[in-house]
Amino acid sequence: MINNRQTRLDRFFQEYGLDAILFTNLLNTRYLSGFSGSEGVLLVAPDQAWLLCDSRYTIQAAAETSCIEIRQFKDKKQDLISLITEKEFQRVGFESAYVSVAFYADFSEALPDVQLVAIADELDQIRAVKDSLELETMAAVAKMASDSLQSVIPLIRPGVSEQQVARELEIEMLRRGAEGKSFDFIVASGERGAMPHGRASEKLLSAGELVTIDFGAVMNGYCSDETVTLALGQPAPQCREIYDIVKAAHDMAIAAIRPGMHCRDLDALARGFIESCGYGKFFGHGLGHGVGLEIHEKPTVSPRSDTVLQEGMVVTIEPGIYIPDMGGVRIEDTVAVTSDGSRIITCCNKDLMVL
Repeated sequence: MINNRQTRLDRFFQEYGLDAILFTNLLNTRYLSGFSGSEGVLLVAPDQAWLLCDSRYTIQAAAETSCIEIRQFKDKKQDLISLITEKEFQRVGFESAYVSVAFYADFSEALPDVQLVAIADELDQIRAVKDSLELETMAAVAKMASDSLQSVIPLIRPGVSEQQVARELEIEMLRRGAEGKSFDFIVASGERGAMPHGRASEKLLSAGELVTIDFGAVMNGYCSDETVTLALGQPAPQCREIYDIVKAAHDMAIAAIRPGMHCRDLDALARGFIESCGYGKFFGHGLGHGVGLEIHEKPTVSPRSDTVLQEGMVVTIEPGIYIPDMGGVRIEDTVAVTSDGSRIITCCNKDLMVL
């Protein structure tokens, strides 16, 4: 296992009285074992672990993992059933959020003497607090993505399409070593800026518009996430006003981050400020989300989140104002919670850039 990450499972073994936990979500499998293949399952007991993969991945699995027994399967389901039977496990937890009804039915029928214990998405929480290696990796991919945007900014001008901007940014990331993009880039200009998830279109950029660019890369499996809003020439007064409000909410939230703070309270701080400025109804989404092996993972920073921030958590802070038929602004940084506050991982300057 990686850096003794298996100890993060201790509470599940104790709380649910388990002999083993079955992981079918490949991201959790990668987190715990290091295995990055596209086919495999991980069975973890308190003192041992087994990775089952097919013949395509046995050499890779042996190279990427340690302290795990690699078993090559011919029939994944049947070989997994045989392993559980061989070890005489009585209670096996599984990721119910990622297991099909058919999979569960087959296992229940084949293992009548084994209690299969459903654990919902709680198991994803093991990835919420990042270790030093993860933080180092995330800082590196964030810098590479930020540098990539800086290099394509000279191409952002009236007459260029949103999709051209997105394509050039992706190409630049790949040149710099990205495995790919972490999501479909959002490039939303002018009135399209009112769409929080306005993916790049064939619309041409025009002078006087705001352009929101939400982008991220993947490197060594880890994602980055950052949003800038640029101006093509001097923006209209209301555009400048909402930019300044969003920037103030963004800065206020980041300054307030501390271990022990509830995510809902962090959301309320930024949301309350935007509401006090008269734009509350134009900020509909949560303030942020966790980032790591997935672009959206725990914790969630929203009005409904009960999560308490801990040192090592990595979240986005991304307030926005989106006004139909006018446009919008979003400003986003990815932030690591530290022992006494936070550290911004992403690198682009968030002062309004006028091109």
